[in-house]
Amino acid sequence: MIVHIVMFKFRHESKESNIKEVVKRLNALVELIPELKSMEVGINFTDSERAFDLSLYSTFETKNDLASYAIHPEHLKVVELIKSVTLESKVVDYEI
Repeated sequence: MIVHIVMFKFRHESKESNIKEVVKRLNALVELIPELKSMEVGINFTDSERAFDLSLYSTFETKNDLASYAIHPEHLKVVELIKSVTLESKVVDYEI
């Protein structure tokens, strides 16, 4: 199994509403992309300089499934939104 974790730091402008919209759009991907086996999206509550605002934990059967997800048109729509409302992101992909 493949695990894909991404953390996002959002811009301050309209931060709360942008986070809510991104969460909604990310969660919808589970029904739209067959290769995506599961996704958990979490909003940070820790007030720390090191903290990011949002994280996602998703799983795939294979590396090829992750690669298919990465270029899926529905995923790319969400990526476009995320890029427009975030300052930075970090990713980790690993195999269990």
